[in-house]
Amino acid sequence: MTAFDSWQEGAKISRHFARFMHRLAGENCPELFLAAGLLSRYTEEGHVCLDLTQVAGKPLTEVLDGTECRKSCPQLAHWIKVLRESRVVGSPGEYKPMILDDAGRLYLYRYWEYEQIVADNLTQRASRPCPGVDHALLEDGLKRLFPEPSGGSEANAGEPNWQKIAAMTAVCRMFCVISGGPGAGKTSTVVKVLALLIEQAKGKPLRIALAAPTGKAAKRLQESIRETKGKLASPAEIIRLIPDEASTIHRLLGIGHSFSRPHYHEGNPLPYEVVVVDEASMIDLPLMAKLVQAVAPSARLIILGDKDQLASVEAGGVLSDICGLGLRWPSNVVASDGETDAGQGEIPLRQEGLSFLVILGKSYRFGSDSGIGVLSRSVKEGEGKRALSLLKGLTANKYQDIAWRPCPPAAALPKAIAERVIQEYADYFTAKDPNDAFQLFNRFRLLCAMRQGPYGAERLNALIEDELRRAGLIKSRSRRHYPGQPIMISCNDYQLGLFNGDLGLILPDPTAPDTALSAYFPTSDGAMRKIPLSLLPGHETVYAMTVHKSQGSEFDRILLLLPDTDAKILTRELIYTSITRAKNYVEVWSQEEIFLSAVSRRIERQSGLQDALLKFGRNPFEKGFLPNHPSKTLIN
Repeated sequence: MTAFDSWQEGAKISRHFARFMHRLAGENCPELFLAAGLLSRYTEEGHVCLDLTQVAGKPLTEVLDGTECRKSCPQLAHWIKVLRESRVVGSPGEYKPMILDDAGRLYLYRYWEYEQIVADNLTQRASRPCPGVDHALLEDGLKRLFPEPSGGSEANAGEPNWQKIAAMTAVCRMFCVISGGPGAGKTSTVVKVLALLIEQAKGKPLRIALAAPTGKAAKRLQESIRETKGKLASPAEIIRLIPDEASTIHRLLGIGHSFSRPHYHEGNPLPYEVVVVDEASMIDLPLMAKLVQAVAPSARLIILGDKDQLASVEAGGVLSDICGLGLRWPSNVVASDGETDAGQGEIPLRQEGLSFLVILGKSYRFGSDSGIGVLSRSVKEGEGKRALSLLKGLTANKYQDIAWRPCPPAAALPKAIAERVIQEYADYFTAKDPNDAFQLFNRFRLLCAMRQGPYGAERLNALIEDELRRAGLIKSRSRRHYPGQPIMISCNDYQLGLFNGDLGLILPDPTAPDTALSAYFPTSDGAMRKIPLSLLPGHETVYAMTVHKSQGSEFDRILLLLPDTDAKILTRELIYTSITRAKNYVEVWSQEEIFLSAVSRRIERQSGLQDALLKFGRNPFEKGFLPNHPSKTLIN
């Protein structure tokens, strides 16, 4: 019995791939069969590669969930020797189905290639000098857009203005990464960056593209930019030139529904001089490779995201890997005595080696009296017991915007859920206008960790529908479509312009005979698109949604429901992401030990991107960082 023969549904693809590699190799090699099967499965789980050093010698029950095989993985030296002798395993640079690098990482060829593309492209961008920056003009713009707070330099002593540093970095570098949590000012900073770049263009047209991984993330980016433009301390003619239309990355690159090459690629780059990409934590490795290839070498690439959020659904954790290169202060904003000048309004601009990475640690959304802010920081730092005490009101400060409830057993869940959703959705089902309906519906969302199981999204949505019918809020008997039904698109329709994750509401159409139902979707300009139900692509009801699907969204209130048994999917990043979807109120339903276990568990995706970045461009990536210094390594 092999490790995969004892495994059920989850092993089918992995088992078939392992057998295919076995046949292609033309030899009976258990070590190859196991390596290929594990590699396939690990890639499905989001890893870019299989790090043999992490699994060699371990029992299969530890490295492969669901197997009953009691054997162990081969020892590392023997395993590597056997794989290197196989005709289907090559070294970096060879064209073989699988690639084994010098560090003992085994890749599917295409993922090894994606990783090399991203590493090579980003190191070249990071090392490329930014031509033609007018430093006097930039200094003037920075002072105007980032004025000193009231109280002068003493009020800000020892606290650098990282938004100002981020703006300077983005103007002075061809590649910049700005990471920060909700309310840290990523979008407001990038709007100021665009104003500074337009000023630097001195009247010449500057072509700028804005993009995000999903339609709802692109819509939020647009809304944030429009809101920030209205408060900008720049001349009207500059503000007018700042774009506020964003698209999905797929649409930007011209990626269609076929497997053909994107319209924009290395040989046909995007016609923009500045490309801004938001919600980068959601970008998987293959999409990032396509993106960086499509951005012209002469264009600025500015990436925004929250490094502490959930990684992409597909393979890779690119933003996390990039930020993991080192959270250190840029060397050219540190004075000779080791103290930063950034907080004093004086930022040296002309030295070489400015870091491309800036972390915004301060949140301006949550005040000192906000439990959500304190809770999210505790979770982010892995302080599970403190987070639990905060939720249960056991700390000195009793916060009104966070709450805890023990997870009800599965049998008691319908009653517990019914009480809450009837209260939350009563006003929503009275709305007649689509805009009002969306506003009311987005006040609250029930978030869960997984799709299936007694605490999964599928069962919860069915349960909620039943309870809303029982309460008389859903008046239709139809199980297919009914007035007030919230839906989420589950597959892309490029002709209709509807994409996986887009949220719509099914409402009566006052212009149709007998007020027949239509689906309404918000557009980027604040209007509503009306789609006949007969044209809708695959979709599902979405009162409850997984935390993964909630990325790129914001709600007034969220309820996070965790299952009654522990699972690998329950991680610190999942808890943090769910908490930071809420603007006003967070409630967690969980067992204490499940919550504590989740906060202690981090997503660790196997990847060689950090090593590849340093290999391709050691000087460009180290040049801008300080040496390790205990007082300067952590900036949040």
